[in-house]
Amino acid sequence: MGEMVVSKALFYAVALVAVVLGNALAASSASENSQVKIWPMPASVSYGDARLYLTSDFRFSSNRESQILKDAFNRMLSVIKQDHVIDANFSDFNRSSLLQGLHIVVASPNEQLQYGTDESYKLMVPSPEKPGYAHLEAKTVYGALHGLQTFSQLCNFSIRRRVLEVLMSPWTIIDQPRFPYRGLLIDTSRHYLPMTVIKKVIDSMSYAKLNVLHWHIVDTQSFPLEIPSYPKLWDGAYSPSERYSAADSAEVVSYAKKRGINVLAEIDVPGHALSWGVGYPSLWPSKDCQQPLDVSNEFTFKVVDGILSDFSKIFNFKFVHLGGDEVNTTCWTTTPRISKWLRRHRMNESQAYQYFVLRAQKIALSHGYEIVNWEETFNDFGSKLSRKTVVHNWLGGGVAQRVVESGLRCIVSNQDRWYLDHLDTPWQEFYINEPLTNITNSKQQKLVIGGEVCMWGETVDGSDIEQTIWPRAAAAAERLWTPYDKLAKNPREVTGRLAHFRCLLNQRGVAAAPLAGSGRTAPFGPGSCYEQ
Repeated sequence: MGEMVVSKALFYAVALVAVVLGNALAASSASENSQVKIWPMPASVSYGDARLYLTSDFRFSSNRESQILKDAFNRMLSVIKQDHVIDANFSDFNRSSLLQGLHIVVASPNEQLQYGTDESYKLMVPSPEKPGYAHLEAKTVYGALHGLQTFSQLCNFSIRRRVLEVLMSPWTIIDQPRFPYRGLLIDTSRHYLPMTVIKKVIDSMSYAKLNVLHWHIVDTQSFPLEIPSYPKLWDGAYSPSERYSAADSAEVVSYAKKRGINVLAEIDVPGHALSWGVGYPSLWPSKDCQQPLDVSNEFTFKVVDGILSDFSKIFNFKFVHLGGDEVNTTCWTTTPRISKWLRRHRMNESQAYQYFVLRAQKIALSHGYEIVNWEETFNDFGSKLSRKTVVHNWLGGGVAQRVVESGLRCIVSNQDRWYLDHLDTPWQEFYINEPLTNITNSKQQKLVIGGEVCMWGETVDGSDIEQTIWPRAAAAAERLWTPYDKLAKNPREVTGRLAHFRCLLNQRGVAAAPLAGSGRTAPFGPGSCYEQ
């Protein structure tokens, strides 16, 4: 035990040295953006050396009457103030250095959020035409939301002058994401996450410009979601207080939309579904062999259809996730009536697995969804999958390459680099994970729609989820947002900037862990936030 303490102390000491060295390297970098602290790094940035100050009545104006924009502007003001008291005497300031407001021009009145919605924006601080104002323009309100996030990172509170200031003005930032899908998975089956926690996670995602919350709602351990078509399903929840009503799930979707985030709902079938049978035992192969779902029972598919019918009224994202991973079919072959059904239909267990997945896909298609499935479905019977399938890579390398070569789309979440529950994977590994590895054909590259970091819930709940997600998820967020040629070739080059973003998250009430050490680590001792 004593040796473990010594080695752990040595580990953290080495980690501290790495951070300090990384900061030194970042500070001495010859990069044109070495002074820029924005995370993720925008596509194009220019700046000067002037200083501007936000007036006490800094205001919002727009060519669109948009409640989404108004609310986002007010949230932005709140986070940049950080609860400081702004009591500067503005009569002491040069009028030409004052910013009176932000004018936002949005080209499209359409506020529907969907996969592929334009997220580009252009930000000028100050506006060349109206120097007393910052100017933000975007094709959609959701591009404008990203512009507001960037503007918030240009602002900081001056403790000396008691005012919000913008350094390095004038700024011109032209920006758009590299990938249209930039996701974070949360798991509410292994541990229930209160609504307040889910909303805080959504807020923090918006700070890093992630745009898909993959909600792995149910699994073997619990079924916390109300399904009106089959009201006994949530009998599989841990307790009556650890449940989400249909109205709660609609609130999550609404809350996320106002922050530019889609919600991808998942039911993982046919495996990972033991909890379904608590309310409906006939979904189990038998009382003693309880998953995967009973492939021989028509009621099973009626329940899947009912769930997806209810989903379609709440989860309006283009995609639904049907899981399909880690299916152990032993219960099918060892349960006599299912074994008999398999023989009658001339299926072996692997063919029954294929039958179940493809039938679930058809049900999802009938409700207007395109489908995401975990990669085992592709590995086992990829040519049979609907052409509207997105294959979700998680097991290892080379899968994305094979998927796009087959003409299907792919989301990358390889577990060795982008699984947040792997606490021994440091942020540097998250940063260097490249979704297009060995994919050189431009048409095939476009079939990789993006990537996702996965916060599986076995060891996280409301007490530790934020520090397990951040700052490592931010490293992946830059990989998915920033143009490839703007990404650092060596993670050490961005250590200082990521440390700055981690401290910014802390200032905004997000419990992001230090960069030093592994995931979810605690501070190793006294010191500045920017050096841990």
